[in-house]
Amino acid sequence: MDRRTFLGTMTAATILSRQMIWAHKIDKVGVQLYTVRSEMKDDFDGKLAKIAAIGYREVEFAGANGHTPQESRAMLDKHGLTAPSAHVDYKSLGEKWPKVLDDAHVVGHQYLVNPYIDDDVRKQPDGWKRAAETFNRAGEASQKAGIQFAYHNHWFEFAPVNGQLPYDILLKECDPRLVQMELDLCWITVGGQDPLKYFKQYPGRFPLVHVKDLTAIPKVDASGGQNFGDSLPEMTEVGGGIIDWKKLFSHSEEAGIKHYFVEHDHPKAPFESIRKSYEYLATLRF
Repeated sequence: MDRRTFLGTMTAATILSRQMIWAHKIDKVGVQLYTVRSEMKDDFDGKLAKIAAIGYREVEFAGANGHTPQESRAMLDKHGLTAPSAHVDYKSLGEKWPKVLDDAHVVGHQYLVNPYIDDDVRKQPDGWKRAAETFNRAGEASQKAGIQFAYHNHWFEFAPVNGQLPYDILLKECDPRLVQMELDLCWITVGGQDPLKYFKQYPGRFPLVHVKDLTAIPKVDASGGQNFGDSLPEMTEVGGGIIDWKKLFSHSEEAGIKHYFVEHDHPKAPFESIRKSYEYLATLRF
C-alpha cells in the first residue's frame, strides 16, 4: 500500500468513526404549543399547518383553544401531526379525571402531564408529599386507561424545603410505574442541578423532555412567582445558548427519552423562534 492510498484509507476511517460517534439524532422533533400560544388564538388549524410546514411532526398540547377532542384529532391528522402528550392542570386530577382520560384517547395522547402544582397545595406542610399522593392516584387511573401520567418541573422544585429538594421528594414518593417525569432541561439548569445526575440515579424515568435554552443563568427565587418564565430575558432559541445539548442527549437512552419538545416561554417572534430551534435540533448529532 503506497502512502497516498494509506492516507486515503485513514481519512475514510476517521470520517466513518466520527459518523459512528455522532450517529444518533432526534427522529421526530416536537414543540410545546405553549410557545406559540399567542399565535394559536387565531386560526388554530392554520397554525398547525404552519408548524408542520417547518418540519415538526409532534406537538404537545397546552389547551386546544376551545376545540373539541374530535376537532383537534381531525386537524392533527390533516397536517400529518401527532400529539403524544398534553398538559393538564392540577385541579383536573380529581372528579374531572375520567373525562380528561376519555378525551385524551380521542386526540391520541399517550401521556398526560401536570405542569404545575397549585400554590395552595405545594406551600402546605407536607404539600409535596400530598401532591405525590394525588399523582399516584391519577397515575393509577390513567394507567388503567392505557395512558401514562407524568409531571413537569419548573425551577422551584430544586430549592430546598426543610433540607430536601421537592423534586427528590416527588421521585421518592411517586410510584415510577404510575408517575413518570417530563424533565424541563432549562428549568433544572436554572435550579442549579445537573440533569445527568438524575438520569443516572433514575434511569428510564424521563420519557419526555422540554428543550429550551438560556444565554445565561438567571436569578430566581424559590417562590415560583416569575410568571412561568415570561419575564426572563435570558431565554433563547435552542442551540443559541449555553446548554450543552450534545452532552445531554448523548444520555437519552439512559434517561429513557422518547419525545423532545421545543419550548420558549416568551419568544418575541414565536414562529421564527420555533423554526430556529427546529433547524438546530434537526441537524444535531450526538
